[in-house]
Amino acid sequence: MLAQIIGTGSYVPGRRVPNIELSGPTRLTPEGILRRTGIHERRWAEKDQAASDLGTEALRAALERAGCVPEDLDAIILSTTSPDMWFPATACLVQEKLGAWNAFALDVSASCCGFLFALSIAQQYIRSGRAKTVAAVATEIKSRFLDLSDPATAILFGDGAGAVILEQSSGRAGILAVRLHSDGTKSGMIRIPAGGSRRPVSEKTLAEEAHFIRMKGGSLFKAAVQRLIEVTHEVLNAEGLRTSDIDHFVFHQANGRLLSAVAKRLTIPRERIVMTLERFGNTSSASLPMALDRLFGSGRVRPGELIFLGAFGGGLNWGGALVRS
Repeated sequence: MLAQIIGTGSYVPGRRVPNIELSGPTRLTPEGILRRTGIHERRWAEKDQAASDLGTEALRAALERAGCVPEDLDAIILSTTSPDMWFPATACLVQEKLGAWNAFALDVSASCCGFLFALSIAQQYIRSGRAKTVAAVATEIKSRFLDLSDPATAILFGDGAGAVILEQSSGRAGILAVRLHSDGTKSGMIRIPAGGSRRPVSEKTLAEEAHFIRMKGGSLFKAAVQRLIEVTHEVLNAEGLRTSDIDHFVFHQANGRLLSAVAKRLTIPRERIVMTLERFGNTSSASLPMALDRLFGSGRVRPGELIFLGAFGGGLNWGGALVRS
């Protein structure tokens, strides 16, 4: 029994943030930002918008494309590392906003790889027969946690949300494989140092600016390239496939140079890689479902085609999945 994606959706805030807006605080030129990241602009949420607002709109769009209504949902599995609040779960807030009264709702926190974790959980509920219709959602507002004077992070992150609706497949279409990995020994590569139970908010943590995203860019870049290549081979080898057998590659939209390095090492033609980075930046765990929605919305996907999903993020967490359309 396979779990099939029957609808995708995405949402981004209306506020555009071009490179020139960040050139002052980061002391980089717009051209320099583009060269380092592959990003022309990103979207940042308005002050009155929270992660649940973006997630609700993305899920609403996915439900419409799937021909479903909120009451059809049995579960909402939501990935975020920028929740509305520590609790209740942002998924519960999305459930309430949509009126999805038949669904249980829970959050997953796995940084930029979170959507793959949410997708894996959603798939298991369907394959076990415990649920018929499940939403996997990822929503992020990383702009609230950026030190605009830190070029390592300020120029990368954008805000957005994406969602997919899963149901039991009646044929060969569906999620064929998922592989997930973690390495907590490298948790310091990217993190927000304070704000949790170890270092609660205090005058000291505020003075230290410990509530912003901090990243060891060089080390993270090397680890991301290596792990994405490894997990791509792992998933494809398990299915007896080569990269040339895959019709579309959807990687986490972390950085243009990173995506180019992965594509070169795997000998993937550029036209097979879905790109949203140039318009939306790195939207953390939301980047995979946003890119997937762009792919399905483009009309390029034909029945029976193979789609590879790959992501890497803080934790460290990384993973890959193979989908047949």
